[in-house]
Amino acid sequence: MCIPPPNVTGALHLGHALTVAIQDALVRWHRMRGDQVLWVPGSDHAGIATQAVVEKQLWKERGVRRHELSREEFLRAVWQWKDAKGGEICEQLRALGCSLDWGRECFTMDVGSSVAVTEAFVRLYNEGLLYRSRQLVSWSCALRSAISDVEVQSRPLAGRTELQPPGCPSPVSFGLLISVAFPVDGEPDAEVVVGTTRPETLPGDVAVAVHPDDPRYSHLHGRQLRHPLTGQLLPLITDTAVQPHEGTGAVKVTPAHSPADAEMGARHGLSPLSVIEEDGTMASPCGDWLQGIHRFVAREKIVLALREQGLLRGLQDHPMVLPVCSRSGDVVEYLLKSQWFVRCQEMGDRAAQAVVSGALELCPSSHQKSWQHWFAHIGDWCISRQLWWGHQIPAYLVVGEPSEGDGEECWVVGRSEAEARQAAAALTGKPGAELTLERDADVLDTWFSSALFPFSALGWPRETSDLARFYPLSLLETGSDLLLFWVGRMVMLGTQLTGQLPFSKVLLHSMVRDGQGRKMSKSLGNVLDPRDVIHGVELQELQAKLTTGNLDPAELAIAAAAQPCRHLPLPPRLQKKNFPHGIPECGTDALRFALCSHGAQGRDLHLSVPEVLGCRRFCNKIWNALRFILRALGEGFVPHPSEELCPSSPVDAWILSRLALAAQECERGFVTQELSLVTHTLHHFWLHSLCDIYLEAVKPALARVPCPQGPPQVLFSCADIGLRLLAPVMPFLAEELWQRLPRRPGGPPAPSVCVAPYPSARSLEHWRQPELEWGFCRVQEAVQVLRALRATYQLTRARPRVLLQSSEPEEQGLFQAFLEPLGALGHCGAVGLLLPGTAAPSGWAQASVSDTIRVYMEIQGLVDPQAQLPLLAARRQKLQKQLDGLAAQTPSEGEAETQRQQRLSSLQLELSKLDQAASHLRQLMDDAPSPGER
Repeated sequence: MCIPPPNVTGALHLGHALTVAIQDALVRWHRMRGDQVLWVPGSDHAGIATQAVVEKQLWKERGVRRHELSREEFLRAVWQWKDAKGGEICEQLRALGCSLDWGRECFTMDVGSSVAVTEAFVRLYNEGLLYRSRQLVSWSCALRSAISDVEVQSRPLAGRTELQPPGCPSPVSFGLLISVAFPVDGEPDAEVVVGTTRPETLPGDVAVAVHPDDPRYSHLHGRQLRHPLTGQLLPLITDTAVQPHEGTGAVKVTPAHSPADAEMGARHGLSPLSVIEEDGTMASPCGDWLQGIHRFVAREKIVLALREQGLLRGLQDHPMVLPVCSRSGDVVEYLLKSQWFVRCQEMGDRAAQAVVSGALELCPSSHQKSWQHWFAHIGDWCISRQLWWGHQIPAYLVVGEPSEGDGEECWVVGRSEAEARQAAAALTGKPGAELTLERDADVLDTWFSSALFPFSALGWPRETSDLARFYPLSLLETGSDLLLFWVGRMVMLGTQLTGQLPFSKVLLHSMVRDGQGRKMSKSLGNVLDPRDVIHGVELQELQAKLTTGNLDPAELAIAAAAQPCRHLPLPPRLQKKNFPHGIPECGTDALRFALCSHGAQGRDLHLSVPEVLGCRRFCNKIWNALRFILRALGEGFVPHPSEELCPSSPVDAWILSRLALAAQECERGFVTQELSLVTHTLHHFWLHSLCDIYLEAVKPALARVPCPQGPPQVLFSCADIGLRLLAPVMPFLAEELWQRLPRRPGGPPAPSVCVAPYPSARSLEHWRQPELEWGFCRVQEAVQVLRALRATYQLTRARPRVLLQSSEPEEQGLFQAFLEPLGALGHCGAVGLLLPGTAAPSGWAQASVSDTIRVYMEIQGLVDPQAQLPLLAARRQKLQKQLDGLAAQTPSEGEAETQRQQRLSSLQLELSKLDQAASHLRQLMDDAPSPGER
């Protein structure tokens, strides 16, 4: 299994912690089962994100822009930044307890990865699956680069919305529909009105389109329209893609700046006209009055010009979806650029079929629909990026040599310049030494190298033995966007280049988001370092991390704003209202356990600080339980082999049955990768079955002199097996405590719990006694009733005698076997059985356990009725007030009303118990004066 390589842009956050906590738990479980495990560490160079962070740092620290440096100088700065930050990621992974194979650590800009990337590019090109073409691409003007689809965020706008994109001098209104008149040539009073939300693209219009069956425009078919800004003649075309019932039924056609218009333009042979430059300013075809100004400033000038010319027909709010670059925050433009593309249809069909055939399994299976939909609509993949940081494209322009047949530029591809020169010589028929080659300055999309990560990390293409040895693999990822983009790319390239799937199963876990619902992102500054939760951090240090990062002043102001927030992960509002004393120390095991408890398969995760602290208290409970067990074992204790362990009492048999069930459920949770089942099982066994019940129930037996041999052996087995069950999710605590246990005789002991055998359900199956567990549930019900009686009569230190009476002989026998544990758990004195039909003792409190079971508790002489009655009355008054307030509430619907009704029933039952107790106390007063509580 390979770690999903985290972006090297800074430090890991809780989203990464969730991924590696789940991965490490699975890896440790497999290792303890005796499987050969390889978990490969690595990080991604994150082309756009890293370059943006370093550019910010250069400007912040040196006042230097990237283009003021040479490419080599800038790359040196990036490598220096990587060397400083890359080690921090490794430290975080170690702090989280990740048992990675550190000897295989790799980076997507390492030599091995570079060789794999170049090899993949050349092979795909030679197989006709990679080509260069001038097409529309998603473009970030702020970054001056093409971006991938996954980096385009769709921002819905309900109507007019003021935003200020990067580089724009003033806020811009989006969510407005502007109606523009295109006069009909030769008819002074005739016009066609079109609506647009992007008036800045009007200079690039080359036609107006209507539906061929729209009767409003049938008389204008084949006519010419006057461009409202230039007066040039534009054809009115008909196309079935036009929606006649939307707006006026007429649309402007701008093939150079709209994917839909580009398709329409191609169908009608229209030449695209580019009017927006790479930097977001208007191009020369717009005319001197617009050339060189920001496109959104041009928007206002164009609207004003239309108004002055009398061609503006309206301006109204219009719901729309605005494409925004997730890396820069800029509004995405669609520009015509000559780029390198990968043909994806054939490879995509194979990836889709892999899921259909079962060769690739997606968990949860609900993602299969998204997978199939994405590959059914996949387009060719633009892999060119106009950056300096990344794998420079191994393609070369043959200067001055046109391509065969089309007069376009001549490009060749090679693993080296020498290989490319040979290809150029073969292509042109000229000696290679006479040709001038210029390498493409662009770099490859980061997703290209990360898609090769599972292969390059194992030495492909230089070594292939490990591929056959370790594949297929399991993989974890977050969110469907990354599933479709990263995993999809890996499956496509992997099957094409190596002939095999990179893994057989993809497991998707929950995504960690901040309080605003945003994905955790270092560029947004809304991340929380897992080490701050592990080790704790003071408020001042949390605030200092904001100012030492790469946030710009506007982002920093937002980050520093104090707003109440009780969840992790947090937006960067880490102020006194959030954590007046910072974040308390929680520990690695507590954080891992809390993360895994939310399950590997689920939706967005919100993790609260109190929840992690609760897991820390659970760790303390386990620690204290082991201290108790070690004291009970004493010196010289020799464990018996587990197969020879025979319980000496029913309660011993019960805890061993619960232990076997815990092993069974943990095994099921790991097999199905439902880690929430594992954590729930472990929490219930350690906290409830072992600590709350068995350790309390067995104390009388341990206090006997001499101590019977059975309970210590059972305690040891619970500790040994329980810690081994716990080890994959709480490795540090399990290791520390397991090493303190005595070793079983015979055979060499495992040097560490992480390589000790994981308890299997089959090996403990002989301990399972479901009927005994069911019977003990009745005993626990009686314990709860006895404790409630003690609480009602305020019996704090007294140990009253107890009698149980059942009308069923089988239940009598059941309780007979558990009388001693019943007394210990119920904090009672002697416990006996009352034969069926025998009258209840006079003056004893009583309560029903079920329709067939009643308990009687001696309180005469232990309770002062005169002192207790006023206390009961006060408690009753308080509960009655709560009941009246709840009953007066207006009934609601759904779950809230169900909870209200349950609370009403609970209060009414509690009042009934208090009334019964008060009546009993008054009866005691009538019978005899109370001597007071002894």
